[in-house]
Order: sequence, then structure tokens, then C-alpha cells
Amino acid sequence: MSDQTWQRPAAGREPAAAALLAWLADPAAPRMCLVTGSAGCGKSALLAWLVAHGSRPGTPTERRVHAVAPLHGIGPYGAVWDLAQQLGTAARTPGELIAALAADQRPTTIVLPDLDHSADPAAMSELVLALANLQHVRLLAEVTHGSPQAALLSTRAPAVMNLDHTQWTDTARLAAWQADHPAAPAQHPPDVAIDLDDPAHVVGADPMTVTTQYETSPTDHAGLRTAWLRAGQSLSNEPHPATRALILQTALGDSADPRLADQLTELAADAPWSLVWSRVSGDIRPPWPGPVRALAAGNDALDGAVLLADHQGVVRIVNAADAAPQGRLPRPFPSIHTLALLPGGAVLTLNSQGHLDTQHSPAAPKPTGIRALLDDGASPAELFLDTVRAYLTRQPGQIIAASGTLLASADSAGRVHALALNHTPARPQVATLHSTPVTALAVMDVTTSDGADPLPLVYSGGTDGQIRVWSPGHEPLPTPVATREVPVSALAAAEVDGEPILAIAWMDGLVEHHSLSSGTVHPLRPGPPVHALALTTAGSLIVGTDEMVACLRPC
Repeated sequence: MSDQTWQRPAAGREPAAAALLAWLADPAAPRMCLVTGSAGCGKSALLAWLVAHGSRPGTPTERRVHAVAPLHGIGPYGAVWDLAQQLGTAARTPGELIAALAADQRPTTIVLPDLDHSADPAAMSELVLALANLQHVRLLAEVTHGSPQAALLSTRAPAVMNLDHTQWTDTARLAAWQADHPAAPAQHPPDVAIDLDDPAHVVGADPMTVTTQYETSPTDHAGLRTAWLRAGQSLSNEPHPATRALILQTALGDSADPRLADQLTELAADAPWSLVWSRVSGDIRPPWPGPVRALAAGNDALDGAVLLADHQGVVRIVNAADAAPQGRLPRPFPSIHTLALLPGGAVLTLNSQGHLDTQHSPAAPKPTGIRALLDDGASPAELFLDTVRAYLTRQPGQIIAASGTLLASADSAGRVHALALNHTPARPQVATLHSTPVTALAVMDVTTSDGADPLPLVYSGGTDGQIRVWSPGHEPLPTPVATREVPVSALAAAEVDGEPILAIAWMDGLVEHHSLSSGTVHPLRPGPPVHALALTTAGSLIVGTDEMVACLRPC
């Protein structure tokens, strides 16, 4: 039982407050509650009290408020970005938010004040109805009694609290409160005119205001509107105009006015990252390679290339310097969400059963001359893959990664399995690094100071929000390298000019570039949900999403 002091709501609303707390704790109650009443009756004040009460440390789980989005003057995109940020996920559209919440079955309570005065009440009501379809989500929405929004939402048989009814007010306390608090009109900031065609005005203005104006604008503003809405909540959460310019530049398609790229480059001069290249959905010069579900940086014969796997299992090869196409693998992988590349050109992934599937890159060198004539047996690489294939048949994996010396896989029980490439037969080593499923994996060979063989390091991330590191043959580091209360969506690791680099993508859209020797961290929010990362030997970071793939470099 909590020992926190009860903070009374204003204006004698104790009966209403008690009823709302009871509604939150009642598993049999309707999943949606409408707080209605006439204009100025205190709906927003009551919800503000509930949010403060339900956000305190130690609040019982069933009475906790997880997100609140004041809707006055904003549209559905702005509301989605605000909610996604508070709920620890990445979503740019209502559909993406619904999908993210559907995949996370934790009980969630969302409060939505002032729906009637949003920029698009009808569209906002449709968002509320879509959220109401999720059985683990509770919704508390403020609407004016008798409004079209109240009528539409009432079709879902919600609980309704009309504050005009006397049962929700302690009249004596209301009279005392009114004597001490003379009525005053609600204060809202005045509308601000923004030149939506001018990138300098756009990146320097309030991001939520820009979002609302782009949502309601009938034109594309030379491509700025499409880029802004594609980038999503990364813009609304970024306080620095230079970084907003970089994010907008990254999301800009080649159908936009070509002058915008140069203007945004100049505006992004002080950003902590620089854009090398980006390709977004619809680009044709060079073409967008499709949605990216997995990435691998090239090595050996593929050095300077990047492999990109799309949602249909097609693996394309592009130049890491400019994204120019360099071919594709002969056949699609039937199912793909992870990708690894071995020295010699073998491309590895896991099928839907967690078993190994391989192809050989056509760009990799093949034996020629006398060597080809005499090569009538299985190569060491082929024998190694046979061992891995048999092992993963017995121990199915979820994620796979490789360096020049080590292949690693990880499973849903939090275990990481490592096999050295130079051991025949391969001898698997196993370490339990997480108590939850492993969702991301990377392997890096680190140069040692004594000139000995490189030391392989395995980095893993899980739904527990922890990044762990392990060198096979040694005990795992007992403390996480990094930790947040957000699942990990992707990892990449590589040694760049002698500096070990770790890149982390978190489920809420944050990407971090860690220089492990110096401790320097460069954060970035590129916009769309990040599915994959890769680090090139030149020091660039490749970021893969459903609508965009970008190459950036920390400054």
C-alpha cells in the first residue's frame, strides 16, 4: 500500500477523481472513458490532476498514467509523435503507433485532453477509435458534451463522466475554491505564421507548430512537407535547428527541389553529424534499394560495399561511398531479419526456424587455373559452414553476426553462441548474457597492444534494454556496456582507424555511436524506426529503415 499523501483535485472534484481512480483499477470497466461537460466546466483541470497523480513514483501499476498528449491545436501526426516518445517507441503515423502498441502487450493508459480543439477533431477521433481496438490500452479522452466527437466515440460504449452533473462535485469545496480562484479565460499561444517553403524558417520554428501546419497544408512545399512527415518524431524531439536541418536533409527525396539539399547542408553545418548520402522511398538517381531489414558491411573482395536485405529477402549490394548499385545475390532468402558476411564472400542468414541459410556473393573471387582444377574437395570454409549448419539445427538462433575471426548467434533464451572461424572442427562456446530474448548482435575483432591475434568481442542487446559484451574464452563483462528502459533493435561494431566503435539502435528511434576508447557518444534520431545498422571501415554509419537508408558520419 502506498504511503504517499493524497493530493486533492481542484474545484471540489474529489468525487470525480475517486471515480476515475476506481475506473483505472477495475479490470471489468470499459477500456475507454470520456470526460465531458460544457465548455469551461473543469475537464482539463481534472485530467491534469489525474496525470500528476498517476505519474508519481510508486504509483500502483493499475493506476499509472503512461502518456498524455494535450491535443489543443495539434493534428494526428503531432499527437502520434508525442505519444510515441513517451511510450518509448518510434512511430511517425497513426498506423505505426497502433502496430508498435499491438506488439507490446503491457497495460498502457493514455490521456488525451482537449480533443475538440485539436487541428483535426474528426481525424483525431479516428485515432482514438483505433487505439480503443487494443485490449491492453485504456483511454481517457476529454470531449465537450454534445460535440460530433463525443457522439462518434460514444459508439464504442465507453464509460462517460459528464462534469455538469452534480454527483461529480463536492459543492461546498467548489464554492470555497471559486472564492479563492476567480474565473479566468484559458490562455493559448497565438497562431504563428511560418514560411513552409523556407527551410531556414522551418528548422528554426517550433517543431510541433510546423508539424501541424504541414499536416493541414494542401501542397508539398517543394518536398519539405514530405521530408518533414517522413522524419517524424525525431524532429519534434530535437531542440537544435542545425540537427533538425540534418534530419530533414536525410529524409529529403530526389524529387524535391534540388536547391533544398544545398540549403539544408548549410543549415546543418553545426550539427554533430554530417550526411554522406541517403536514399528514400521513390528515389531513382540512384534508385532506392527498398525497405531495409538487415545490413552487413563488406569485407575482403566486398570491401567498400554494403549488403542490404529487404522485406522480401532480396539482398542488394551497393557502394558504401555513394549507394551506387553493384548487383544482388542470385536468389532471395525466404525469410530474413539478420545478415552476416564471412571472409571469402559467404553470406549468411537464419530462416524462420532459426536454421542457417547461405549464399555466395557473385562478387567474391573464385579459384582459377591449376588451383581450380585441383580443388576437388570441400574447402575449410565449406566444412566450417557444415558444422555451423548442423549446430544451428540443434540450437536454433534468432540473430547472427560475424567478424573476420568469429561467427556468433543468439537465441530467445538470452544465450549467445560463438564459433571461431579458424577452428576445424568448430568448437561452440556459449554464454548467457540476458534474461530475455536477444534482439541484436554484433562481432568486432579488436587489435591487441602486444601484436597478437585480434581479440573477438561479441556485443548483444535484448528486450531488457541492456548491451552486454563477451570475449569467447573469457567470462562476460559483469556490467552492461549501456542500458536504457527501451529494447535494443540493432547493433553494429567495427574497429575504425584503431578505435573500437559500437553503434546501438534503440526501439524508440535513438541511435548512438560509441567510441569505446575515448568514451565519446554521438546520439542521433534519424526518424523512421531503425531495423539495421552497419559500420564501414571508412568510419561511416549506415542506418536502415523501411522508407530510408542513410550513410552518416559523426563530426
